[in-house]
Amino acid sequence: MTCPICGKETAPSYRPFCSRRCADVDLARWLTGAYAIPADAPEDADAAEPADTPSHPPPH
Repeated sequence: MTCPICGKETAPSYRPFCSRRCADVDLARWLTGAYAIPADAPEDADAAEPADTPSHPPPH
């Protein structure tokens, strides 16, 4: 198996990476938003509604 960051052979103690450095590079990419999971829908469906449109009809 090879390291997904640099392509070197993986080390058992840092698997799937070859070193602490590559593991830290991967973590930094996640934390800075370099990696993202694509989505079709917004995370919060309520945020997509216009503010002036009531979400429920008024009570009678």
